[in-house]
Amino acid sequence: MRTRWSRPLALLLVLAGLFSVGIGLGRAHGLSLAELFRGPGKPPPGEFPVLGPSRPLRIEIPSIKVKAYVHGVGLDKEGAVATPSLLLRNEAGWFQQGPSPGQYGPAIIVGHVDTKDHPGVFHRLNEVKPGQRIEVTRRDGRVAVFEVNTVERFAKDALPAKRVYQDFSRPGLRVITCGGRWVGGELGYADNIVVFASLVSTRGS
Repeated sequence: MRTRWSRPLALLLVLAGLFSVGIGLGRAHGLSLAELFRGPGKPPPGEFPVLGPSRPLRIEIPSIKVKAYVHGVGLDKEGAVATPSLLLRNEAGWFQQGPSPGQYGPAIIVGHVDTKDHPGVFHRLNEVKPGQRIEVTRRDGRVAVFEVNTVERFAKDALPAKRVYQDFSRPGLRVITCGGRWVGGELGYADNIVVFASLVSTRGS
């Protein structure tokens, strides 16, 4: 167990489930997530596949050996994307007020990097590389296949909100976890790791 977990405050924060993937978003940018996800009146034309709405059931990231169930999450009391329960550290959470994976716009999937004494579902997310694949199985029996564009790290108070949440140019995916330095307090980790990916194909499950 790493020494940072010896701090009583850190332990209390983890047990409280603070994840803070969107902490300070509304205050920093003057925008709510509802505004960010409003999107265009109609989807733009494109030479790529597009799916209708259907909730995700599983996510697979073969390069880091992730095979995880996905459940829905909403907003926390601060207006940020809610954290999955620590009891579900091996599952991911899909922000169900945004697009489904495969629809136009950025589908948001979040998960823990670790808990008090165990790695979380996305503990190796920072190892993902551009060009690698992410597959999301949906309730309608379709699998949305995404290609990673970039993997980036942002300070939580400098998250590029519109780029993460409001890119409706094509069907996209954002996979988000915590990263960087452990600072405790309301932030927990100082940064967010964000994988930006684009839909490249679909198939049956």
